Amino acid sequence: MAGMFYAALHRVVPPIAKALWRPSVSGIEHVPSSGAVIIASNHLSFIDSAVIPVVTPRKVVFLAKSDYFTGTGLKGALARAWFEGLGMLPVDREDSKAALASLDTALEVLAKGDAFGIYPEGTRSRDGRLYRGRTGVAHLALSAGVPVVPVGLRGTAELQPVGARLPRIAPVSVVFGPPILPTGYDGVPLGRARRELTDVIMAAIADLSGQEFAGVYNERPVEGP
Repeated sequence: MAGMFYAALHRVVPPIAKALWRPSVSGIEHVPSSGAVIIASNHLSFIDSAVIPVVTPRKVVFLAKSDYFTGTGLKGALARAWFEGLGMLPVDREDSKAALASLDTALEVLAKGDAFGIYPEGTRSRDGRLYRGRTGVAHLALSAGVPVVPVGLRGTAELQPVGARLPRIAPVSVVFGPPILPTGYDGVPLGRARRELTDVIMAAIADLSGQEFAGVYNERPVEGP
């Protein structure tokens, strides 16, 4: 059912979104038309997980908060259909084991030969800088033996600023870089290999996005009562 809804949604939403947003897209030829691949992007806005699938010619699976899938009534059903239709999968961020579970889910997606989208920073940048990448992206690439296509987003923070309920009209740029292969790490201790590959991926994202490196990890804001 979700697959059918995705196919129907993808025929309608991208043309409308592109007509409204008029995104500038380059390097799309770097995304393989088939086979497992990781799409690794900087993260500026909630809307990023819609922008990338809209401009990518194949389905890209992202993880989303499980809250988006558990609403009740008509509104909840529509929200659930929307997120499932975009190819998103639920993850419980409040679960202490959520990080490990999300990696397992990602590996399942890649094992099916699909594209998996990930934000190595972990959460949105609220000051526009590019934060240090967490090594989950390299763990996935090395474990699955799949390429990583780096992505640089610009303008999505203005398209849907933090706290905005709906997107606005703003210029958006999406640049896909050449695939990064998880090779050349034979004999390298696993922890070191993950760190080095993650840093290579983040350097590529920085080149594509033009962001300044923050040099530290981006911590998720503490939500108020």
